[in-house]
Amino acid sequence: MKIPRLLSSLLATAFAAMIAPVSAQEPDLSYEAYLQILIAQARAEGVRESTLERMTEGLTANDRVIRLDRRQPGSSRGTGYPPLSPYLRTHVNSVRINRGREIFQSYPTMLSRIEREYGVPGEVIVAIFGHETSYGTIKGNFDMSRSLSTLAWEGRRRDLFASEWVALMKVADKGYSRSTLVGSWAGAFGNPQFLPSVYLRLAVDGDGDGRADIFNNRADTFASIANYFRAAGWRTGQPWGVRASIPSGFDVDTYKGELVAQVCPRVHERHSQWKTVREWRALGVQPQVPLGDDVMTSLFQPDGPGTRAWLLTSNYRAILEYNCSNYYAMSVGLLADEISR
Repeated sequence: MKIPRLLSSLLATAFAAMIAPVSAQEPDLSYEAYLQILIAQARAEGVRESTLERMTEGLTANDRVIRLDRRQPGSSRGTGYPPLSPYLRTHVNSVRINRGREIFQSYPTMLSRIEREYGVPGEVIVAIFGHETSYGTIKGNFDMSRSLSTLAWEGRRRDLFASEWVALMKVADKGYSRSTLVGSWAGAFGNPQFLPSVYLRLAVDGDGDGRADIFNNRADTFASIANYFRAAGWRTGQPWGVRASIPSGFDVDTYKGELVAQVCPRVHERHSQWKTVREWRALGVQPQVPLGDDVMTSLFQPDGPGTRAWLLTSNYRAILEYNCSNYYAMSVGLLADEISR
C-alpha cells in the first residue's frame, strides 16, 4: 500500500523525534531509515520539500566515502615531525607560484576593492584559492548529499556530518543544483572548499548580483575567503610572519609556550611564547623584514636547530583557522609572499 506523502512526512518526523536522542548508538539502523531522520531534521528547519526531493532522489550510501573516512589518522600524538622543506617544494613550486601571480595580476581592481573592505591582502586570498583547489581546477566530484549523509549514517562523527547535511540542504534551497553541489569526499565544496555550514555563515556576494556563488564566480570566491579571514581575526596591516635570524646556539625550546591549546594542541605546541618584536630583538632574534617593535610574535623554527626560523604574528593563527596544520599555514603564507613579488 502506498502511503500518502503528507502522512509519510509526518511519520518520518515522528520517527526522528523518537529515536534522535539515541541515533548515535544505533549501529544497525539502515541507511534508508537514517536518511529519513536527516530529511525530517531538514524539513523541521524549513527546507522546502521540492529541495529535499531533488537532493535525495536515488540516494544510496557511498562505500568509498566510508573507506576514505576510516583511513583517516587517529588521535595518536606520535613522535617527531616530518620536515617542512619537502612539503614546501611540493606546495610552493614554480607552477603554483606562476599561476598565482597570473591570477593576482588579472584582478587588480577586484582584489584591491576586497582588500579595502575586508582588510585581507589579495595575495593571501589568491594563495588560499591556489592551495585549496589549484586555482579552481580541482574541486572534487563527490555528490555532497550522498557523501555527507553517508558519513552521518556511518556514525564516527555523526553529529558533525548530520548538521552539515542539513546545512547543505539549506544551501541547495537557495537554488543550487545537485550537480553543482559536488566536492571533496569529506564535505568541502566550491573554490574555497567551504563546508556547508561555513558557506551559510561566511559566503558573501562579491559583485552585487544577489548570490554568493563560490563555485564559479571569482568575485564571490575572493570576497568569501576574505570574509572568512576577517571573521578569524585577521589584523590589517600585519604580515602573517617574517623570516628571522637567530644567534648561533640559540635554543628556541628555552622559550617554548606553556599554554595547551584547546584545539590542535600538537600544532600550537611547536610555537614559542608570545613576545613583542622588541623583546625578541633584545634576545638577539632579528626580523629580516621591518616589523613594528610592539607587534606580538611567536618564534617558529619548524625543522629544528640551525634551520630557517620565522616570527609569526596572530595572522598566522588566522590561517590555521582555515586548516589547522603548520605545513598548510606556512605554505599558504610563503605562497602569498611569492605571488606578491
